[in-house]
Amino acid sequence: MCDTLDCPILTQIVCIYSKGVVIHFGSEMAEFNHLVLVKFKDDVVVDDVLQGLEKLVSEMDTVKSFVWGQDKESPDVLRQGFTHSFLMTFGSKEDFAAFAAHPNHVEFSTTFSAVIDKAILLDFPAKTVKPAA
Repeated sequence: MCDTLDCPILTQIVCIYSKGVVIHFGSEMAEFNHLVLVKFKDDVVVDDVLQGLEKLVSEMDTVKSFVWGQDKESPDVLRQGFTHSFLMTFGSKEDFAAFAAHPNHVEFSTTFSAVIDKAILLDFPAKTVKPAA
């Protein structure tokens, strides 16, 4: 456990003692993801919502990357009515918290919530298994 040395354990993956020196593998500032799956209400002009979302994330420095897509391939029984997915990546959980509390995000979230029929949100630290080439 690193409790005898000054060693933060928040997101540490491995801690090895080597001649009294603590060597850290992994990052204490792991990327953090915000994944949203939605089904929009039937009368919504989805393109307008998407333009607003793209504008929001382009103005926010804490958003490291943003991708979205509309499901075209999954059988209805598997997607359970969800049609769109949105994935934002942040440099850290703190960056995500700053984004979530930002007045522009709070305002957009109110508008966004009014046009969705249902949603699933998952917020999680990233664990890269195979990095992008």
